[in-house]
Amino acid sequence: MADKNLVIVESPSKAKTIGKFLGSKYKVVASVGHIRDLPKSKLGINIENNFEPEYISIRGKGDIIKAMKKEAKDAGKVYLATDPDREGEAISWHIAYLLGIDEKEPCRIVFNEITKGAIQNAVKKPRAIDKKLVDAQQARRVLDRLVGYKISPLLWRKIRRGLSAGRVQSAALKIICDREKIILEFEPKEYWNISAVLTDDNKTKEKKKHFTAKLIEHKGKKITISNKEEADKILAALDQNGFMVKRVEEKERTKKPNAPFTTSSLQQEASNKLNFYTKKTMLVAQQLYEGIEIKGHGIVGLVTYIRTDSVRVSDEAQTAVTEYIKENFSDAYLGNNSFSNKKKDVQDAHEAIRPSIVTLHPDEIKDSLTKDQYMLYRLIWSRFVASRMSPAVYDSVSADIVNSDYLFRATGSKLKFDGYLKIYNNTSEEDEEKMLPQLTENDRLKLVDILSEQNFTQPPSRFSEAALVKDLEDKNIGRPSTYAPIIATLIERKYITREKKMLKPTELGFIVTDLMETYFHEIVDAGFTAALEDKLDDVEVKNIDWKDIIHDFYGVLEKELEVADSAIEKVTIEDELTDEICEVCGKQMAIKHGRFGEFLACSGYPDCKNTKPIISKIDVKCPNCGKDIVARKSKKGRVFYGCSGFPECNQLYWNKPVDKKCPNCNSLLMEKKTKTTSYLCSNAECGYKE
Repeated sequence: MADKNLVIVESPSKAKTIGKFLGSKYKVVASVGHIRDLPKSKLGINIENNFEPEYISIRGKGDIIKAMKKEAKDAGKVYLATDPDREGEAISWHIAYLLGIDEKEPCRIVFNEITKGAIQNAVKKPRAIDKKLVDAQQARRVLDRLVGYKISPLLWRKIRRGLSAGRVQSAALKIICDREKIILEFEPKEYWNISAVLTDDNKTKEKKKHFTAKLIEHKGKKITISNKEEADKILAALDQNGFMVKRVEEKERTKKPNAPFTTSSLQQEASNKLNFYTKKTMLVAQQLYEGIEIKGHGIVGLVTYIRTDSVRVSDEAQTAVTEYIKENFSDAYLGNNSFSNKKKDVQDAHEAIRPSIVTLHPDEIKDSLTKDQYMLYRLIWSRFVASRMSPAVYDSVSADIVNSDYLFRATGSKLKFDGYLKIYNNTSEEDEEKMLPQLTENDRLKLVDILSEQNFTQPPSRFSEAALVKDLEDKNIGRPSTYAPIIATLIERKYITREKKMLKPTELGFIVTDLMETYFHEIVDAGFTAALEDKLDDVEVKNIDWKDIIHDFYGVLEKELEVADSAIEKVTIEDELTDEICEVCGKQMAIKHGRFGEFLACSGYPDCKNTKPIISKIDVKCPNCGKDIVARKSKKGRVFYGCSGFPECNQLYWNKPVDKKCPNCNSLLMEKKTKTTSYLCSNAECGYKE
């Protein structure tokens, strides 16, 4: 009789963490993600057979599947412990199919955090595979496959090879393009602001304090100043000795903490506070969730599951953070805050993103984390603890000041009690202390200076990644877990570029969006995409048949494809010329797009057929021949650094060389980044490190 139970998870790092928690009676193995999917070489959906998916084992996963089958055969019980979401449920369903496990048997275990208690409790409460979750994932997968595999070939034929369309991707691209059109068409309008720098003339010289009041009304109506002539007319009408306090209002203002993180809010805040791209945020968050070796604690899953739309927190976590605040601050800092989800029908299966063990302070485990892990864990930890703390309290004052028929207003505030700001500062410049002097009604004020400033209205800014994520979430387009790969795909396809961390559409992005909007309007329409997302959620929530949704969608798509294929003419995109000169004929080299990515080709084609790869210089000279060291990619996609004189010079480095010599042997030093940046001698026999 088998004496070990088998637990199957998705990632090897998670397997390692969970294995230590469960002990010798369990064996934990990893599927390394999906093991069964739609084929890459064809559509893989039998449209005639009611859109039945034609799943196959993923190429390269044969050994993993074989090993899992062997382990399952020898095991007493098999538990499927993939991620606790639709994607994870579908992976468990596919594994069950390959291993011959009845999906109705209690084989599925789920947990929101990778801690010893959570894992051991999960094993005690296995359940059947939730087919509603599986179908919700299947519906999205099939729908995305139909859009991608039906429209993308059309883009290849009509524009160029390598392009793609997607249900959420195309809608996101249109949002970026629409914003850019507004910016390009924007006509700035002139306006003026008038402010008075004042002081209370009744106070002694030592206590006088300057403050600024802004002109807001004329004869009881909001004032708008359109040009210098209007501004000068107002300045002439003001009595320099006629400033008087009309009304003073003092009140206490509170500022509440934010809710703990959801996937979307974490992506936004990590972008704003840490300058992390969404892809990086999710990568580092996954590491924190799956488990890290912490000195004195072993392997610990530091945060709860990172894909969630909910701000709910478990009773156990609430109790733990309450005790932590009492012990480390005081009862005055303990708040009684409640938070609700943005969407009323949000699936509340998972908690908000929070630290698994609140007593593990970021600074205490800093030495066990990389810089990025520490920064993101500190952000998650601080936000969670702050969410359970008392509000910040400000003393604020507003003073209305009259001069003839004109009304000026001055405001100020001062922090009275820091509350949650003690550990999580989300204030802006406007929140900084700016207290007014003590003013009373009918006080006469002395004019120190009058400021008349010309301004122009500004167009809306381009989307940063954080702003795009917020907009997609607000419009109910896609799901937060998909935002990072969507942005990465848009950049990879050259539909958008990053300019000073802002997202700007390219000419290609505009062309694809205009084509999609003309011939596939529903796919790029935000309202249609959001409504479709709700229907897909209904597969899980209301047990709607997912194939009915696909059938309705595909009926429209099929007709649009027919029209588009005959109506769209071949689009010609001008090649992007570079400063590089062709060494064969002397003409400029142009950036071309081929099957394996971008390369340089002579703009004189077909008369000159010279081509070469695009290389990136790193401002370091080869120590052998003096030519430039350049960054290259291996066949497997790994970046390495080699001499641009290859093959005559075959100097090569796997770490990035720097323009600095080893003090021992005079070889180039190489930069290596781990938790910190270190420099190693490129001469393996030397061994120098700094």
